[in-house]
Amino acid sequence: MTPLILATNLKDYALLDSGNGRKLEKFGPHVVDRPEPQAMWPTHLPQSDWDKAVAIFTGQGDDDEGAGARWQFKGAQPAPWPMEYGKTKFLARFTPFRHMGFFADQTPHWDFMLEQLKRQKQPGTEQPKLLNVFGYTGVASLIAAQAGAHVTHVDASKKAIGFARESQELAGLSDKPIRWIVDDALKFVEREARRGNLYDGILLDPPKFGRGPDGQKWEVFEHLPALLAATKEILNPKGGFLILNAYAIRSSFITLHDLTTLTFPKSTLHESGELVTPEKFRPLRIPTAIFTRLVL
Repeated sequence: MTPLILATNLKDYALLDSGNGRKLEKFGPHVVDRPEPQAMWPTHLPQSDWDKAVAIFTGQGDDDEGAGARWQFKGAQPAPWPMEYGKTKFLARFTPFRHMGFFADQTPHWDFMLEQLKRQKQPGTEQPKLLNVFGYTGVASLIAAQAGAHVTHVDASKKAIGFARESQELAGLSDKPIRWIVDDALKFVEREARRGNLYDGILLDPPKFGRGPDGQKWEVFEHLPALLAATKEILNPKGGFLILNAYAIRSSFITLHDLTTLTFPKSTLHESGELVTPEKFRPLRIPTAIFTRLVL
């Protein structure tokens, strides 16, 4: 297995600079300053460029991500703003969790998803069915729907799905077949397996820890094997594809690759690696997630 190192390629986003445990980024019209522990090198741009940030995420004392961490705005907090991936528009916003309600590093997954949906969407075939689990604010779901897929989007957060519906309206996709479902991820997939439902593509982006809408506990090392076992039952064995992404866990992409090899031993394509975000002005990269993806 040769690992893939896949870089962010969203035109409305740029990693302008990084260093000294911080990163300076541009999301559409807004420049922001966020913590980045992996940026152990010195910064490159002058302080005057860093001073252009409209928002800084910082904590108390030396802890930029722990208790009390929050956004500090220079002026009023900006309202949600539109961004684009290809032909799909969506809303970005400042959240209490350090991010903008979406993850720019996921663009290689969106590219791969579109390639697979295009392969599946042939004349005379049915509309591909895509399941997006831990789908959050649904950018991938909107992209898939615009590409002609029938989408089922599952997340435990009612608020996140509310944000997704706002982006759906902005994108002009209100008439597209997207089912927005607030549910526990594992329970939903296991139910779909019992019902005998099949999907042509499945996206999994599990957190390290989480809670279902009724307080169900999720812990990735404990529950991911069961989720994959149930996923196997609902992934179309004739050309179905799976993308499994993981972040903020103490593991390697090799673990994801080997786990999915055991679960899906007959894949025709199986690739794994890391997602990275490259700096705009230096040949430096910040790793953001590990992943594996396969086609049956």
